[in-house]
Amino acid sequence: MSTNKAETGSLVTSSIAAVFASACCAGPLILISLGLGGAWVSNLTALEPYRWLFVGVAVAALVFAWRKIYRPVEQCEPAQACAVPQARRAYKIAFWSVVVLVVAAISSPYVAWLFVRG
Repeated sequence: MSTNKAETGSLVTSSIAAVFASACCAGPLILISLGLGGAWVSNLTALEPYRWLFVGVAVAALVFAWRKIYRPVEQCEPAQACAVPQARRAYKIAFWSVVVLVVAAISSPYVAWLFVRG
């Protein structure tokens, strides 16, 4: 059961870190696109100095999750979720969904200019 918590925890950690990594750059763009704006949106740029810290946490959590999810089935005990094919597939789908989120967060400052008119 601790394996399930480790896999889920690392995926959740990397998702949260990805959100914080993109908060300084993609956050204001998304909020303004949704029609939510104001002077307070500029305060989100205060997270910019910590962006690479959040990116590092996200990548480290993804590496940890990858090691747990893609380990051989022989290393799993029969009662663990990693031994069940459906659970392994669900974890792999969740993992790659989070990888897409992290890549989007890391690349958002470099492609944000494509969405700005001006």
